[in-house]
Amino acid sequence: MSKKPLILGIESSCDETAAAIISENEQGLPIVLSNIISSQVDVHKEFGGVVPELAARSHLEKIDWIVDRAIKDSQINIQNIDAIASTAGPGLIVCLSVGLSFGKTLASTLNKPFIAVNHLEGHALSPKLNSNLNYPYLLLLISGGHSQFLNVKNLGDYKRLGTTIDDALGEAFDKTAKLLGIEFPGGPQIEILAKKGDPKKFDLPKPIFNKGGCNLSFAGLKTAVLRISKNIKTDQDKFDLAASFQNTIEEILYKKTKIAFREFEKINGINQKKFVVAGGVAANKNIRNMLIKLCEEESYEYIFPPLELCGDNAAMIAMVGLEKFKLQKFDKLDHPAKPRWPLDEDALFLKGAGVEL
Repeated sequence: MSKKPLILGIESSCDETAAAIISENEQGLPIVLSNIISSQVDVHKEFGGVVPELAARSHLEKIDWIVDRAIKDSQINIQNIDAIASTAGPGLIVCLSVGLSFGKTLASTLNKPFIAVNHLEGHALSPKLNSNLNYPYLLLLISGGHSQFLNVKNLGDYKRLGTTIDDALGEAFDKTAKLLGIEFPGGPQIEILAKKGDPKKFDLPKPIFNKGGCNLSFAGLKTAVLRISKNIKTDQDKFDLAASFQNTIEEILYKKTKIAFREFEKINGINQKKFVVAGGVAANKNIRNMLIKLCEEESYEYIFPPLELCGDNAAMIAMVGLEKFKLQKFDKLDHPAKPRWPLDEDALFLKGAGVEL
């Protein structure tokens, strides 16, 4: 019986310090042997958002222990690891540098191959950790820093179909939560408050709803919430605004995803109807249920990562590492950290109100 590859993944792109070890079974499907995630919520709570310098310091303090814990939990010998995969971007440069340097040092010390991973590619491949997912598929990546539709043609081969021209969806959720007086990270709390409110109480704008293909915009929606929040007088008003915001997001994603389906089918035909939703906002159950309903209407197969793998984690980084290891795609130890690193290098940079759609 041939030895199955063992890949160590390391993630430190923002405010989670994470390490994981994965392998695969006899059928070639991945197995997560350990997945350790240390959040920094308490570090940044009083500031209402992530402070890069504090995040980097926390990574430095924890990363050695986190990696050691991942190795111990996996019950493997560190010498048997076949490759080390570290997030190299995109993200906060001071944070990326911690995990990237640690991974390079470990790879050099153990004389093992090093793999620099695009954090977004980790999200794109995260559903492979719990499903037998084959290419091509349509990806909706919705997180705190990114919102985009991508045609995932193969490992390393991505075409962007649509993106946000301003705020990412997770950012819009967090900013709305802050306006409602919810402590950081407040985005997930919006869904909870929304259950107590009237989703039709406030008529909120849907920017570029009827133009721009499957591109997205959330800044105008956030501005409307800011204006209305100044006149909130009761808890019920807060619940109603949260519900209206959640409902508006669902309506936007429903329509834009439907447009993305048509774009995807133009490229891949109508026999490749696979839809993957990944990123932190993929844990929002209301959004999940709405997108599942749409997939059933459109006869699309839908795949979500497990809830614990929606946010930033190292198992998804190791997943990319595993795929690249099998293809012998390794990187040099001088690979730089990349604060901006799009999956589709040829896609136009869209940002700001002046963008023509």
